[in-house]
Amino acid sequence: QVQLVESGGGSVQAGGSLRLSCAVSGNTSSRKYVGWFRQAPGKEREGVAIMNVAGNSTYYANSVKGRFTISRDNFKNTVDLQMSSLKLEDTAMYFCAAHSHPPEWASGGGYWRPFGLVSWGQGTQVTVSS
Repeated sequence: QVQLVESGGGSVQAGGSLRLSCAVSGNTSSRKYVGWFRQAPGKEREGVAIMNVAGNSTYYANSVKGRFTISRDNFKNTVDLQMSSLKLEDTAMYFCAAHSHPPEWASGGGYWRPFGLVSWGQGTQVTVSS
């Protein structure tokens, strides 16, 4: 079983920065991809930043390219999301997820979906205000 615990959410003004962290533990052998997804009220959950566990592939949603960076800390066993130049539309619940297969591209929405076996964290709220 995989456990994912998010931290670092909060409120920030537009243009500001925030860093989210996902602590990963448990049997992760079948989960080859870890990333960050978000869901705003009334909208579909969308993958904004994903990486493979080898660390040589990253996947970003169009809306966050150049503003968000995903990274991992092997010592702490965390996957972090550095968010900069935050916009009002970045407001959402952010979830960490680990999945077994490469993410799928949702061409209509410009974001990623998890694929295969998927484990989710509980989520952390990010609110961007003007």
